[in-house]
Amino acid sequence: MNTESAPATPHRIVVLGAGYTGMMTATRLARRTRRGPAVRITLVNPSPRFTERLRMHQIAAGQELADHRITELLDGTGVAFVEGWATAIDVEAREVQVSGSAEPLPYDTLVYALGSSTDTSRVPGVAEHAYTLNDPRTARRMSQELARLAVRGGAVTVSGGGLTGVEAAAEIAEAHPGLDVTLLSHEVPGSMMGTKAQAYLLRALDRLGVTVRAGVRVAKVLPDAVELADGELLVSDVSLWTAGVRVPALAADAGIAVDEAGRIRTDGTLRSVSHPEIHAIGDAARIEQAWGTVHGTCQSGIPSAAYTADAIARRLRGRKVKPFRFGYVHQPVSLGRKDAVIQFTRPDDTPRRIRLTGRSAVFYKETVSGSPVKTYRLTRKLAGALVWPQGGRATKA
Repeated sequence: MNTESAPATPHRIVVLGAGYTGMMTATRLARRTRRGPAVRITLVNPSPRFTERLRMHQIAAGQELADHRITELLDGTGVAFVEGWATAIDVEAREVQVSGSAEPLPYDTLVYALGSSTDTSRVPGVAEHAYTLNDPRTARRMSQELARLAVRGGAVTVSGGGLTGVEAAAEIAEAHPGLDVTLLSHEVPGSMMGTKAQAYLLRALDRLGVTVRAGVRVAKVLPDAVELADGELLVSDVSLWTAGVRVPALAADAGIAVDEAGRIRTDGTLRSVSHPEIHAIGDAARIEQAWGTVHGTCQSGIPSAAYTADAIARRLRGRKVKPFRFGYVHQPVSLGRKDAVIQFTRPDDTPRRIRLTGRSAVFYKETVSGSPVKTYRLTRKLAGALVWPQGGRATKA
């Protein structure tokens, strides 16, 4: 009689999305689960390339970034990579349907890290006539168009006065000083900062030749112009849209509890309140803290991802998990390649008195808020090291 016991069935963990949060979860989880119960981790993403979303404005301005392949970042981790779009989640069968695959992908634990994209649906003409910074291919097409426009001169409008819009306008104006760049915003750019940091930001935009139009709303984007709510037409040879975000409808369509914006509602340990086998992180998750709701940034996304990897590993070992705790540290804004402003904040992201500007701010931003690729590689070897490359206060799981 064979007395050998059958090998344990691996616990199947599927991570949807290989952006900043999904990649952190997959690589850290692989390290955390090397010992203990058997697991099988699968990372799903529509592109084989790891996209540094926060640097899309640099590509749009004509810069080339490093080409990081997901399979290379996963090398040696044991994580399987599936290229394709997650098109549906069956929460009863615990399966994910992936484009290009006839068979669904089963899971015991699902990590929902699909992030967000620029909302192009609310204003007429945006989807047809404006560029976005959602992916490197679109950003590269915009860079080619800007290069052609720079030869003869022309006008560029950037709609949205948030940090993405500010960074994009500054980057484009610095790279193409002959173009007329206008930043359109409902509020004065930098309004979340302290008065001195905001004043520095506005002076930098003025120095770069960016015209700031605050207190305006865009009613329509045309092929060669932008129409404001009051009927004014602004000539725009190239339009960039950075105003507003939306999350995928995948969770809502699956019957998972979501908020009014479509973000998965989570408990204190970042699990779905309706389906606890699903963990939600990053922009597509509604995460509540004592001071309020976390808003989607890489600064909060990577800590939530590392926490989730640790939490899943602890639960697999039958250990308790403490609630996620997070607080903001800073608001880093690049103003071209040679200037930046850093507004340090309280945990709820309101400004403190401390700030950095100029070269020291550039050095700080590149050191603390630079590419997370080095962190992914480090976490494959040293998962115990809590390193938040985008800033943020957090606690271990």
